[in-house]
Amino acid sequence: MVEEVKSLAELNEVAEGAVPGVEIELEAPREPVRDELGRSYATGKRKDAVARVWIKPGSGKVTVNGRDITTYFARPVQQLILNQPFQVAGVEGEFDVVATVKGGGLSGQAGAVKHGISKALQLYDPALRAPLKAAGFLTRDSRVVERKKFGRRKARRSFQFSKR
Repeated sequence: MVEEVKSLAELNEVAEGAVPGVEIELEAPREPVRDELGRSYATGKRKDAVARVWIKPGSGKVTVNGRDITTYFARPVQQLILNQPFQVAGVEGEFDVVATVKGGGLSGQAGAVKHGISKALQLYDPALRAPLKAAGFLTRDSRVVERKKFGRRKARRSFQFSKR
């Protein structure tokens, strides 16, 4: 049963725990999640691409599938996408990234690595969660290709109609 609070003074008493029988539960602060080598791991997804990402403190080197970022993601737009989480969190050049990506095309893979980096940064340092969440980097972009239906040429496109 919820008690009705009539004044601001009563609300402050409730918040301070002065009213007997009323307890306010506060969430425990998040703990960093790191392995024995000091790395944080996260899985990022976008379209059909899945990225496994490890981050650790370092010089800012990014390796994707054993290759440097400039050779794997040759387009500058994709390289910018990968650097966005570091810029938003304000930790550019402080972490080394090792990622393995499977599935999808290069654009989806870049988005998957970005999602994985964001989740790993948040696990490494929980204080970075607020700016990353505000920028929308912790949310998985759930848009995927629609499946082809029977009786159709593609997912929604019909076969060409012939009157005669």
